[in-house]
Amino acid sequence: MLAIEILGLEKTYSVGFWRKRPKHALRPLRLAVEEGEIFGFLGPNGAGKTTTLKLLMGLVFPTSGSARILGKEWTDPAVKAQIGFLPEQPYFYDYLTARELLEYYGQLSGMSEKERGPKVEAMLGRVGLHDVGGVQLRKFSKGMLQRVGIAQAILHDPKVVFLDEPMSGLDPMGRREVRDLIEQLKREGKTVFFSTHILSDAEALCDRVAIIHLGELRGVGAVAELTSSIHGKVEIVWQGTHVPESLKNLGECHVTGDTVRAVIAEENQEVAVEALRREKLRLVSLVPVRASLEDYFVQKLKQVDKMQGVIA
Repeated sequence: MLAIEILGLEKTYSVGFWRKRPKHALRPLRLAVEEGEIFGFLGPNGAGKTTTLKLLMGLVFPTSGSARILGKEWTDPAVKAQIGFLPEQPYFYDYLTARELLEYYGQLSGMSEKERGPKVEAMLGRVGLHDVGGVQLRKFSKGMLQRVGIAQAILHDPKVVFLDEPMSGLDPMGRREVRDLIEQLKREGKTVFFSTHILSDAEALCDRVAIIHLGELRGVGAVAELTSSIHGKVEIVWQGTHVPESLKNLGECHVTGDTVRAVIAEENQEVAVEALRREKLRLVSLVPVRASLEDYFVQKLKQVDKMQGVIA
């Protein structure tokens, strides 16, 4: 079953003072997320990621379109009990402790007092905050607040978890802890839909990703499928310190000890090998360099900018 179906959701605002003009925050978006997968929603700042999540949460109303979550209309109150949400910039009451905050969210979720206490304590331990559960949130670091935010999002054991920029502002250790938690949620059979502009995290975590730019979907699929569409590069290493002139024009060459390393476009590898043969230089290795998600992401954004330049 599909966990999330986005059926042409669109959001347009009117901007300007005297002469109002429409601004497309999100163009008609169609997207499907399978149950039990980690799905990354990628894009630069202002691409429409947060707008999409706010629409799915019912925090703003769409100009047109609809969506389904767990097979039901996204506006159905019964759906709300099955989803968890961490906004990009959550605001919590500063003078509450982490334990008090989770108790509060537990009450909002309809938990009985009997089950609420043990569940809050278990959740504090799960996000690594058990020792500071009695500390006021105003004394928490950004990373600790982010973990509290994730705890409130999954406290009621939802089937679908939406996370808006969950790694934002975290140090490398904090990002690693959040990644481990997301992977654990998947092992429990939950669907995780998270937005980010940190591509390395998406590449390490996601079963599939979608790329959005200027409110429009630019690509969707497994990371390996998306990156395979990019013309790759190859690394050539040969013996010696001499760099033929013809190879200097094909890519960057670095001399290290008694070998030279060059990274060139895949389509130029035959030319490079022929140049080494003419110069009677011994080839040590020829290794493909796999394209990254960042390469695909940058290529898509450049294509859009180039199209806009032509239209302008």
